[in-house]
Amino acid sequence: MLKMTHLSKVYRTEVVETYALRDFNIDVKEGEFVAVTGPSGSGKTTFLTIAGLLETFTGGEYMLDGVDVSGLNDNARSKIRNEKIGFIFQAFNLIPDLNVFDNVEVPLRYRGMKAAERKQRIMDALERVGLASRLKHYPAELSGGQQQRVAIARALAGSPRLLLADEPTGNLDTQMARGVMELLEDIHREGATIVMVTHDPELAARAQRNVHIIDGQEVDIAEEPRFQAEQAASSHG
Repeated sequence: MLKMTHLSKVYRTEVVETYALRDFNIDVKEGEFVAVTGPSGSGKTTFLTIAGLLETFTGGEYMLDGVDVSGLNDNARSKIRNEKIGFIFQAFNLIPDLNVFDNVEVPLRYRGMKAAERKQRIMDALERVGLASRLKHYPAELSGGQQQRVAIARALAGSPRLLLADEPTGNLDTQMARGVMELLEDIHREGATIVMVTHDPELAARAQRNVHIIDGQEVDIAEEPRFQAEQAASSHG
């Protein structure tokens, strides 16, 4: 489903090179629920933006659903992103001037989908997240948890092969966060492939598998102290 091999991402200026990802490897199988964890600045968000084809990478290979994405032009990347990937962001990213129905409809319009199919998909998705009765409400009229559910419905309406969640409960209180996490678990049980970036170890523990990132590289959590010691030694050497 999602496989990155020896992937690197380098940000360059005239005087310095900064590695956001270095020799990064991950293999997410179809139907998995994987949590990606790590300290601030470790490369989690860079990984997610590359996984979602929002950003290019410097070296290595990225296969998404059997397609090598490295040689794709912007239009091809946009098409795959719209048809195969669903995004759930910490900040919800809803359009304040559009009601719930119209917010969920936006990515479907980009596909050129007929109105009747769009409406059916939107209603099914809003029913799925428990917001079918709120379709005429605007984001400002909803709680944080409801706004995140709208964002999840927007992702689900496109029937994505891959769901990418970036700190999906980061702006929610404990009760709302629990509800959103339970919804994601339900979606996963129905067959969705989910990759979730989170700093919350309790949420990460609810995923099937954890990938931990330190300094742009994936690390077995059990090996983290040794890895950090080696990094410290190499920086002093």
